[in-house]
Amino acid sequence: MSENQNLLAEQRRALIVDEVRRRGGVRVNELTRKLGVSDMTVRRDLDALARQGVLEKVHGGAVPVMEASTHEPGFEAKSGLELTAKEDIARAAAELVAPGTAIALSGGTTTYALAHHLLDVPDLTVVTNSVRVADVFHSAQRTSGQRQGAATVVLTGGVRTPSDSLVGPVADRAIASLHFDVLFLGVHGISIEAGLSTPNLAEAETNQRLVQSARRVVVVADHTKWGTVGLSSFATLEQVDTLVTDAGLPAEARAEVSEHLRRLVIAGEPGDSTDIDG
Repeated sequence: MSENQNLLAEQRRALIVDEVRRRGGVRVNELTRKLGVSDMTVRRDLDALARQGVLEKVHGGAVPVMEASTHEPGFEAKSGLELTAKEDIARAAAELVAPGTAIALSGGTTTYALAHHLLDVPDLTVVTNSVRVADVFHSAQRTSGQRQGAATVVLTGGVRTPSDSLVGPVADRAIASLHFDVLFLGVHGISIEAGLSTPNLAEAETNQRLVQSARRVVVVADHTKWGTVGLSSFATLEQVDTLVTDAGLPAEARAEVSEHLRRLVIAGEPGDSTDIDG
């Protein structure tokens, strides 16, 4: 981490989380030196991150939270994390969407960010099991009125999860009857061994239906999702066509991904797209 007194709070906290996860713990005085800020600023950052549940404060510093594979953070808890990375990913993913296509957006804070970047893509049909994603499009229509080329939104029914996704038999039946060109899928965790996973069993079933109904699958996931494993796997990496992630993904992970996916997009880097299969 480089010293920079002008780092925004969001960037500073992202650096702190990365350092804690990488080293398994960090002391306040180490963070003050590396970030070039006061003890009080670091302690405020640690308090905020502890409230979000992404680290645990201990005497003199912080350690990672040891989460059970069944732990599912709520939408609000996740929405404040990796904001810059999610915006970069959303912007890059939006470039993969052609006007007039039928797409699906799963639940999650990254797909929520992506939805905002799709408002000006004309004549889309958007299938989603995310209350938050659907509201992005509906709010835009309420604000600007029904405009030509506005997206047609299909919101599945179902039971609401902590991350504001609709899952269960009702959602599964609705999705199984549809076919879309591209699925943009947010994930709780992604790894070589477990593939794509979630702590919610019902959400795993619904995500399986989404994958099965899509001609192409694009996973949108920031680098912190790499190596995380939830209770239930719902897809292998071989079922994914494209991973759109951020520059924080380590080189070792990029090499591993390259062995399983056809395309890797590193948002925010020059020449950010790599076609793995040539």
